[in-house]
Amino acid sequence: MTTAVVRALGALAHETAHARTGPRCACPAPAVLADRADGTVVRCGSVVAKAHAAGTDTVALSARLALAAGPGLADVLLGPLPVPPTDDLAGRGAASPYLTELLGRPVTLWPYGEPVDPGDPDEAPWEATAVLLARLHRTGIGHAVPGQPPGPPAVPAMRPPVMDVPASPAMRGPAKAALAVARMRAARPGEPVTAPVLAAWSGLPPWARDETPAPAHRVRALCHGDLHLGQLVRHPAPHGPWLLIDVDDTGAGDPAWDLARPAAWYAAGLLPPEVWFRFLGAYRTAGGPAVRADGDPWPELDVAARALTVQTAALALAKSAAEDRAPDEVEQVMIDACARIAALPPELTAEHSS
Repeated sequence: MTTAVVRALGALAHETAHARTGPRCACPAPAVLADRADGTVVRCGSVVAKAHAAGTDTVALSARLALAAGPGLADVLLGPLPVPPTDDLAGRGAASPYLTELLGRPVTLWPYGEPVDPGDPDEAPWEATAVLLARLHRTGIGHAVPGQPPGPPAVPAMRPPVMDVPASPAMRGPAKAALAVARMRAARPGEPVTAPVLAAWSGLPPWARDETPAPAHRVRALCHGDLHLGQLVRHPAPHGPWLLIDVDDTGAGDPAWDLARPAAWYAAGLLPPEVWFRFLGAYRTAGGPAVRADGDPWPELDVAARALTVQTAALALAKSAAEDRAPDEVEQVMIDACARIAALPPELTAEHSS
């Protein structure tokens, strides 16, 4: 944790909270909500400040912030807060009214939302998550979705466009998978334990490894890019509607990627079948275009689910190496799933790879 960054974020969140609620201060001390290589998040009262990773593409981030701030997705994405117009912050590399810079890192501000309770998995909002994804995927990005997966009917009525395709950043799902594999390789160079993960990775088509664009016939839609239950909050807290947060990876891409993590957990045995089918059913009922309206969804999900399995296993091996420990039970499940993927006959993986 960088103490200077945390202090600066806490001060900025505190200042913004008072600008919104008045001069009287009853704020608790700023609290660190997350501190990772890709972002540090600090809360003060009703405001959350996030320092994005150094080197973040601020032009793309500005486009994503504009998307989240616009009215077209107010029922899907939590919107950012404007940066306070103070002399200390004005003009310091801000590419949008929602983006500033502190200590060399891009910084954004957000209203606080009540997160999913990790201690109560039975109450996890899988159906609400599916509906939010379907709304996001059905939102126009300048024109109708150009491709359809084999089998499903035409996409249901699209929501109004919120951005033009040429101006929209790409969804970063495949890029994040490639970064995870690179991180694993750096943390465990040449170690045999990485072999099944690398074998499963090599079996993916180039577009899923972020080496080429996705084939033109695959669905292209507005995607979140890093969907998991930690990306949902209730706003206004604590009883408002569920909304998606963290637009760092949002953009145009294959919407199957947003369903891939729960699909991978289901295939690995970590997500109970009844939960997976509730999630999938809610997505279909809401008109989500990533999979066919009925029948087997795996032709659309297979590649992305395999990629997310590899990503999860790679990050597990990198993290366990950094902590000088063996992978835990859940991490080992995903590593073992990579071994099963790598052992599949080539004709089975090739069937869904285009």
